[in-house]
Amino acid sequence: MQHLIEHARAFPELAVQPQELSRLASGQSPYALFITCSDSRVVPSLITGARPGELFELRTAGNIVPRYDQPHPAGESATIEYAIEVLEVSDVIVCGHSHCGAVGAMARGDDLTAVPAVREWLEQATPLPAGADAAPADLSRPVQAHVLDQLDRLRAYPSAAARLADGRLRLHGWFYEVHTGSVLAHQPDADAFLAL
Repeated sequence: MQHLIEHARAFPELAVQPQELSRLASGQSPYALFITCSDSRVVPSLITGARPGELFELRTAGNIVPRYDQPHPAGESATIEYAIEVLEVSDVIVCGHSHCGAVGAMARGDDLTAVPAVREWLEQATPLPAGADAAPADLSRPVQAHVLDQLDRLRAYPSAAARLADGRLRLHGWFYEVHTGSVLAHQPDADAFLAL
């Protein structure tokens, strides 16, 4: 923990120019909303090279996008709506990753009785496709299918649907390989995740 504290203390001098920080005080205008897993091995700014103010991030266990039509709004839904409607991001990236504990638990049907909040959160996810239990150790197939399901959920958000219809919004499905650092992107014409 101490190295994190030391870095935070030195951050203003080490990480960015002071004028860049003062520019950020006037507001934000991020390029994209980046929805990914809470997993500590997935670091959006490291993966993309984004500087402060360039990514609006939403991190959830299993990069789950809640259904918009839930009876009670979720903080995740509010974050998505704010990014699209207020910040007017032009791109939304849903990034799953290899070795994902959340998707692995869903694919294996793990007993999550000891963690009821986790169990209820994962129950919000759409079911994984048949055959997910035959997934490789890195869970690439079920995670990629899960990313596509979350993109479908995003399309049901009214703000996203309107902006997709008039071309002001683009959706992207990514798969990050923890063990290699590679990023694959879903290519709709090939219906496959291919190297960026």
